[in-house]
Amino acid sequence: MAELLKRLTEARGVTGNEDEVRGIILELAAQSGAEVSVDRMGNVIARRPGRTGGKKIMLAAHMDEVGFIISSISENGMLKFKPVGGIDQRILLSKRVRIGKDGIPGVIGVKAIHLQEPSERNTVIKQKQMYIDIGAHSREEAQKVVEAGDYASFDSSFTPFGDNKVKAKALDDRAGCAILLELLKETYDFDLIACFTVQEEIGLRGAEVAAWHVEPDMAVVVEGTTCADIPDVPEHMYTTRMGMGPAISFMDHSSIADPKLFQQMVETAENHSIPYQIKEAIAGGNDAGSIQKSRGGVRTIVVSVPCRYIHSSSSVMDLNDYYNTIALVKEFLKGCETR
Repeated sequence: MAELLKRLTEARGVTGNEDEVRGIILELAAQSGAEVSVDRMGNVIARRPGRTGGKKIMLAAHMDEVGFIISSISENGMLKFKPVGGIDQRILLSKRVRIGKDGIPGVIGVKAIHLQEPSERNTVIKQKQMYIDIGAHSREEAQKVVEAGDYASFDSSFTPFGDNKVKAKALDDRAGCAILLELLKETYDFDLIACFTVQEEIGLRGAEVAAWHVEPDMAVVVEGTTCADIPDVPEHMYTTRMGMGPAISFMDHSSIADPKLFQQMVETAENHSIPYQIKEAIAGGNDAGSIQKSRGGVRTIVVSVPCRYIHSSSSVMDLNDYYNTIALVKEFLKGCETR
């Protein structure tokens, strides 16, 4: 499973340019025996017909990741850029990136501290002051390999480290995509439709289209979520805790969980001795916000893998949380056959 995570997280798929990761998911979803298609929005829809049919349960995880888009090329060959999705500008300096379909290497830079005014050293450098250096000495040279409108993603490798931890970019939400691919290997009484959605990071756009076409009876969203169990953060602001199991959400800024599904997910974890936690904050949002409002409404529940430092080049996840999320959703789906 770690190889699956490595392949998915190292693929580039900034919001609106998910082609590379979509190709991998199409390949792997088809191998599971699912009926695979791509809608006009670019979502991958993988259908696993049930033994008896009837009820339709939707799984959702988004393929896209935060990143950048090249906005202009300066005369000296430096690239100006804009963020795509929510990125903390304080983490950008000196980060390596890959640009365009050929993955041209670059580094995010700004003028050296020696050249900054004293007032500049005491403030956060803004993204608009930064540039991407690809080693070109002129606009003409840069334009041979890069052009305005090209996407750029963090250049970061998947790395196991510490006590069963992994570091990678895009764990939000390639972890969810990997979990859906594992769940597609199972057959249930009902029809299972796994939706690998696009453009979540800029407004839950792909999920809105996918849910409209699938028209599910209920939906389970699998997400990578904020984990803030780090020094200098009060415990009441941890949101989730790494190593404590999948986080079940009762509410966030985009949706409110169906109370019965929330209770059923908790009972599933307890009945099968699967570690779990309740997400302790309502910050953020995910595809459930669009799915829940689709057509006449869809009952939804969100289960998340805690990830430190999300929306950065180096997110961190505990593999035990990842495996327990697979186990929890799998048992929950089995329970849906008798409900």
